[in-house]
Amino acid sequence: MNTPIRVVLVDDQALFRAGIRMLIGSQPDLEVVGEASDGREAIGVVRETRPDVVLMDIRMPVLDGIAATAELLRDPNPPRIVMLTTFDLDEAAARAIRQGASGFLLKDAEPEFLLSAIRTVHAGSAVIAAAATHDLFTRFSDAAPAPVPDAYGTLTDREREIFALAARGLSNAEIAEREFLSEATVKTHISRILGKLSLRDRVQLVVFAFRHGLV
Repeated sequence: MNTPIRVVLVDDQALFRAGIRMLIGSQPDLEVVGEASDGREAIGVVRETRPDVVLMDIRMPVLDGIAATAELLRDPNPPRIVMLTTFDLDEAAARAIRQGASGFLLKDAEPEFLLSAIRTVHAGSAVIAAAATHDLFTRFSDAAPAPVPDAYGTLTDREREIFALAARGLSNAEIAEREFLSEATVKTHISRILGKLSLRDRVQLVVFAFRHGLV
């Protein structure tokens, strides 16, 4: 049997944590290994338990989720961190994703979507609400674009087309339909693009595109 995906819950509402803990505990491939009620406590719990995925509330006392995420992502081999928010277009979530968070989830997301998101992030593809991530950066990316890295020039014409569509938040299935390709081919293109640009996942691809004015 495969080792369960280890999850830490960080939220200042004990009732919310209890509900998520019960939901995750009902899944044989998921396991809650720690909880925290503020960002400072979260840093200690995460470093002690070494989870695979952290569900991190943005707004908390003592230390908020953005600051806690920034500190944790400086650690060697940090966990994947998913921000929890009550707002679908949240400037704080955009800041956390720029720092390296793997995406964001609404607190009122459907249970199955939350469970799927944990598994997706753990698998490394980390495409949580890609279209929502694009909308987030459309609204909150007002900084001047940085110079385009040389690595972008190594993409083929086809890879640049796929990159542009992925940066707009289209899923593999949507790209496949639009470009008359199989989903497997699109997935291969995305993997090559991420490798060439040294990006971790689809969310970071969106960040890269906005950071360098490619959207």
